[in-house]
Amino acid sequence: MSRAETDEMAGVAGVAGSQASGSGGSGGSGGSGVAGPAGSGAAGVAGSSGAVREAHWSWTFGLFRSELLTTLRRWRTLALLGVLAAVPVLIGVAVRIETGGDGSAGSGGGGEGPAFITQITNNGLFLVFAALAVTLPVFLPMAVGVVAGDSIAGEANAGTLRYLLVAPAGRTRLLLAKYATALAFCLTATLVVAVSALAVGALLFPLGDVTTISGTTISFGSGLLRAALVAVVVAASLAGFAALGLFVSTLTGSGIAAMATTVGLLITVQILGTIPQLDAIHPYLFPHYWMSFSDLLREPFHWDEVRRNLGLQALYAGVFGAAAWARFTTKDITS
Repeated sequence: MSRAETDEMAGVAGVAGSQASGSGGSGGSGGSGVAGPAGSGAAGVAGSSGAVREAHWSWTFGLFRSELLTTLRRWRTLALLGVLAAVPVLIGVAVRIETGGDGSAGSGGGGEGPAFITQITNNGLFLVFAALAVTLPVFLPMAVGVVAGDSIAGEANAGTLRYLLVAPAGRTRLLLAKYATALAFCLTATLVVAVSALAVGALLFPLGDVTTISGTTISFGSGLLRAALVAVVVAASLAGFAALGLFVSTLTGSGIAAMATTVGLLITVQILGTIPQLDAIHPYLFPHYWMSFSDLLREPFHWDEVRRNLGLQALYAGVFGAAAWARFTTKDITS
């Protein structure tokens, strides 16, 4: 975030503060008027409190909006989204070249990436599920790790963190805005993959009724709704990792170090998840249930693994979010 942007946010906060103080002053004068009605003082206090609350939420939303727009305007973020959008294109072109579009690879079934790929030639909508299955283990979390890892450390490295806190944002509110921005990026990145895959699938392959993993057939409209639900679940699957990246970002003043550490933790945990001797800890690793979204392609839905996934992400978000708050609220930002 540039110095001009932080100054702009400080100006917005100043306007909000002046509105609150002005309302408070009018309330006080209403209460001290001799000729006024007995309830005018209470009404003035209530009005000033309402103005303060309104200014509070206005400033909080303005901070989040500024953080989100700043993140999405960075060339680094645009490059990450461009890479994510290119993955479905590569998969679709590769499948088209391999099969010639004759559907010869469409005899498979199942619930993971390769099985989804075998269904693409029969229905281009399956490119959405295949692309999400391919990008979820590495590409999507790496992009989220870059954004979350740079959230606080990048500001400290650029020297803008202290200017952000000059405005009456408060460390807790700023940290929440940073995490909300990371979650918004999780959803944005996931939608970029899904929309790109849908466009490529519609261009290269036929679209029609969807055959679920259970063998039943649903309409194309229902398939689209399931694709949207899958995208939301995939985005939510990254919430715990985003909190981990935010915590790492509060530990250092170097954005590059925070991003590298966050991505390194991702790779380490992924490796631990492949070691059979450590199967006792696998259910507690944040990527363990990431592929559970495939259960949403069954008829009826199978929610057990999805609930475990969302519960685990909530646990990681709570633990590392609290750790990030504890670290950030006691951090010396002047050093």
